[in-house]
Amino acid sequence: KVFDDGSKARPFGHCLVAGVAQAPLKVTKRMSKKKITKRQRVKPFVKYVNYSHIMPTRYQVPAEVQPATLVTDQQMDSPDGRIEAKKYVKKLLQEKFLTPPPDKSGKPSKDVIYLRKKLRF
Repeated sequence: KVFDDGSKARPFGHCLVAGVAQAPLKVTKRMSKKKITKRQRVKPFVKYVNYSHIMPTRYQVPAEVQPATLVTDQQMDSPDGRIEAKKYVKKLLQEKFLTPPPDKSGKPSKDVIYLRKKLRF
């Protein structure tokens, strides 16, 4: 969510960002179910970021994630709201990691698969 003109609390151009702070780890066949579920966890973050600290990349969020509805300003005002927002983002991202939505050919969509890999700049 973007705020081009800023706000009273932040008098500069900024945006509300939700993303992956810690991606899931690699899983092998030998691992137990308990270890697999632990390694497949996603740690999200939700914060305001100044425009001057953002670098544009070629990566885009897929439309089915609906990024505009993830977090609201009212949630970011209180600590409890931030926790709720993180939980919702975690649930959504974890769901996308475990079962990536298929593209037209039936294969897992490349829009979500890049989240599993380290981004190359």
